Amino acid sequence: MRRASLVVAACALLTTAYAADPPAGNPAQDWGALRLLGREVAPGAKRKFSYQFAQTFEGAFLDTVVFAARGARPGPTLCLTALIHGDERNGFEVAREIVASTDAGALAGTLIALPAANIHGFRTGSRYMPDRRDLNRAFPGVEGSSNTALIASIIFSNLREHCDALIDLHTGSLERANLPQIRVDLAHGRAFDLARHFGAAVVIGGAGPRGSLRREMMEAGIPALVYEAGLPLRFEREEIARGVQGVRNVMIRLGMMAGEATAPTPDARIFSRSNWVRTPLGNSGIFYPRSVLDGTVRRGDVIAEVIDPFTDERFVITSPYEGHVVGIAVPQVVFSGYAILHVARN
Repeated sequence: MRRASLVVAACALLTTAYAADPPAGNPAQDWGALRLLGREVAPGAKRKFSYQFAQTFEGAFLDTVVFAARGARPGPTLCLTALIHGDERNGFEVAREIVASTDAGALAGTLIALPAANIHGFRTGSRYMPDRRDLNRAFPGVEGSSNTALIASIIFSNLREHCDALIDLHTGSLERANLPQIRVDLAHGRAFDLARHFGAAVVIGGAGPRGSLRREMMEAGIPALVYEAGLPLRFEREEIARGVQGVRNVMIRLGMMAGEATAPTPDARIFSRSNWVRTPLGNSGIFYPRSVLDGTVRRGDVIAEVIDPFTDERFVITSPYEGHVVGIAVPQVVFSGYAILHVARN
């Protein structure tokens, strides 16, 4: 906890200055239609359109939708991305609902959403791209490489051009549930300020893996957060509603809209790092958790039981960490090395 508290204190000066700054965006005299992917969105209007400008065979690999709301007044541009992992469906509905509920006539700035970045995965229920690669390890992308790297390059270049801040929407993966959480680089004052004001159950520090959209956008100078909540391959109303409120909180913080935000995440629930507990070697079988999301564990606590279905042998798994449970596998078959419990720590 001491390390997170020091980070919070160190960021305080930066976040205070950020909150006091006027919103980024074009000067009022230059405010006009948004020009995006060959289309225009007039001030005070909303549009939905295909990422590709014309229907072609080549364009089918990026046959996804873009949502845009152009405010009637100048302000920053907040971008939302979802379904970078095609099986993480809650994020699509968060992006769709926040755009649908936003009054462009009362908006200051611009809201842009790419709610199905991996449209192939969305349609097929696959986490990965058509070439079986992970899109969230391919940013900023490169032309002349794999199909995934090419798509990453196209998406990244447009986001970098238009966005003043980014929220990337995810869920747990591979039959794991995530407590609603924000992941952010705690050392980046602007990003950390937005992360706290999102109002998630917990905030977890970290730069993110190389090639992830969050990390590469941050390195391009654009504050970026990841919101994680719920299970894959589902639409969960409560997690979606929390995500919509969180995005709305960020928009209020940025001065894009009026309204009353929920309380920021308290300092006591900001964690500097996290670790997965994995199934020990030789403990494969049917997994039953003993821990719960949003609970706490101590070193040595029993967190799970695994039963070998052939021998009926029972394995008790204990935690090597002390911390807060922010992710957990649902009962299923597991093998050695499988991630079963995610513990946020200080």
